[in-house]
Amino acid sequence: MIDLHDDATLRTITFKRAPVNALNPDLCETLVGAIAQAVTDGCSGIVLAGGEKVFSAGLDVPHLMSLGKERAALHSAWESFFAAARAIAECPIPVAAAITGHSPAGGCVLALCCDHRVMASGPFQIGLNETQVGLAVPEGIQRLLRRAVGRHRAEQMLMRGALVDAETALAIGLVDELATHGEVVAAARAWLAGLQALPRTPMLRTRAIARADLIEALSPQHVDLATMLDLWEHPDAQAALRALMAKLGK
Repeated sequence: MIDLHDDATLRTITFKRAPVNALNPDLCETLVGAIAQAVTDGCSGIVLAGGEKVFSAGLDVPHLMSLGKERAALHSAWESFFAAARAIAECPIPVAAAITGHSPAGGCVLALCCDHRVMASGPFQIGLNETQVGLAVPEGIQRLLRRAVGRHRAEQMLMRGALVDAETALAIGLVDELATHGEVVAAARAWLAGLQALPRTPMLRTRAIARADLIEALSPQHVDLATMLDLWEHPDAQAALRALMAKLGK
């Protein structure tokens, strides 16, 4: 599911679920455990990386669709994803996203939970395209995007389910830095290394204050899984999801 690599006190966690690092419960739970272990091991920072072409394609829609109308199983699958997002958001050490390829939907959510986002320049896209595949975006995730790009731009992007290229993502603040494809992980590590030169306790305390709104955004009341599942079962959503499944089948 993941690969771990240490460079001094920095740990790189790389998704390894071929072909597109789709976020099923096993991968999400493995990620939660890997983040906790990095903290336990005394790491000073974490790089979260993906595949050469896809950072993460988001939630594993075929898996979710295979659950049919089993609401408890659907709730558990969605909760595992939000647990992974919260693990990043609540991590007591900085996390830098090395966005090595496309990062739609849930992949973008995980990146938005990181402290710093480095994206590969070139023909890669990132964004929250949920409405294009029939899903409504809950308030909590909308807050994450607003935090990065501003309220009005977030509204426009969310309604259209817009994906943007790397250069546009940098221009609007969705990512913080671009790097050539082979240097994305190194650039993320370099950013974390820069924090190591600062007095540790003041930096971490300032970080915690600055990220309190991010953690609040992912609280259960702002995610509202019950309403999410109601919308998941809506005929409009199911029709769009079946169309997506047919496209994936090709």
